[in-house]
Amino acid sequence: MEKKNTFMQTKPIFSLLVSMSVPMMLSMLIQSLYNIVDSIYVSRLGTDALTAVSLAYPLQNTIVSVAVGIGVGISSAISIYLGSGNQENANRAATIGVALTVVHCILFVLAGIFITRPFLMLFTDDPVILRDACDYTYIVLCLSFGCLLQITMEKIFQGIGEMKITMLLLASGCIINIILDPILIFGLLGFPELGVAGAAIATVIGQIAAFLLYIVVYLRRPFAIQIHPKYLRFDRTIIGQIYGVGIPSSIMMALPSVLISILNHILGGFSEIYVAVLGVYYKLQTFIYMPANGIVQGMRPIIGYNYGAGEHKRVKTTIRYSLLCAAGLMLLGTLLALLIPARIFSLFNAEQELLDAGVIALRIICLGFLVSSIGIIYSGTFEALGMGRHSLIISLLRQFLVTIPLSFLLSFGLGPVGVWISFPAGEIAAAVVAFFLLRHYQGGVYSPL
Repeated sequence: MEKKNTFMQTKPIFSLLVSMSVPMMLSMLIQSLYNIVDSIYVSRLGTDALTAVSLAYPLQNTIVSVAVGIGVGISSAISIYLGSGNQENANRAATIGVALTVVHCILFVLAGIFITRPFLMLFTDDPVILRDACDYTYIVLCLSFGCLLQITMEKIFQGIGEMKITMLLLASGCIINIILDPILIFGLLGFPELGVAGAAIATVIGQIAAFLLYIVVYLRRPFAIQIHPKYLRFDRTIIGQIYGVGIPSSIMMALPSVLISILNHILGGFSEIYVAVLGVYYKLQTFIYMPANGIVQGMRPIIGYNYGAGEHKRVKTTIRYSLLCAAGLMLLGTLLALLIPARIFSLFNAEQELLDAGVIALRIICLGFLVSSIGIIYSGTFEALGMGRHSLIISLLRQFLVTIPLSFLLSFGLGPVGVWISFPAGEIAAAVVAFFLLRHYQGGVYSPL
């Protein structure tokens, strides 16, 4: 029997948003801590090992981008169909989503076999680094089914409002990974010393374990959707709905990697110090934007469900509360960056030259934090409404279409300061466009401002 999740249509919006968002914030915090711990273990093998794993990042990030993007598309479809009372299509969206993910698994196996070595050879000719990078990448790509299926199940559970389950199972996978990392990398407890390959094996085991735990949980209790072969049939509308949100979302996930690469090239022309500043900033901004992204993940199923149910007022109220919460978090980040930037950068044992450059950068970039709340929340809103194209436009303005050309132009007269100015400029442009897009969507019925 299927469990009904009408609480998304009846529970008070603010308490519902908090109950949905906080588990997602904790999940993302756990994921961030895992990434840091993983890097620490690999760094003990030496600089070459850390470089090898870094070279694998673009391909590894592609897996996550595809998985999260398609997962968001599946989640959006499920929420809308459940809200409209179309249980059949909700079940079909979940089942077709899992089937599409299986196809993606096969494609990544082929990519791992045929693309890994040629791709890595573009970035290094050092035989040791190339060997380690290939060992790591072959494993994480060819066994990426754990990552892909785990994230698909995570987004399906988020689509029906089961946030605590996703938090616990994501944490379980990360903890398994953290435990296995030193054992397999350094050969503890009688295991062979596998080095970089051990880090890759620990990663895929953690992902596969999390996926299997999702299966166990799904089979042991009723949920608001059913995943069953009887719902597996070609449905152009549902597939289009999934990819219509999923492809733009995947592109958005990949944008930061492209942005950092281009900005590193611009900043490197002045000094390696500014490249280091950008690297430190992106580590810091994870903790600034992570809670806001947790709000987005919490609000998406609420908006999707109530949109499907025709509850326009609840959709608007959800967007308004999400904006206020995100703005509060961003205001706090702005104040910290303006008042104690030197203390923040000193956490990274910054030398005086890096510290001086970092203080200037942080004080300029943080001017865009507060206004970025609109771009972040509205982008997530359009994903929930099934309008992936609008969401992509906002994200492109935030991280690509304004920031890159403006960085290039302003750097001629202002140097690195011109690059830092482009960040708040991009956020302002995205916020203005986001406001007008939602204002004109269906006559502005969902515009909270």
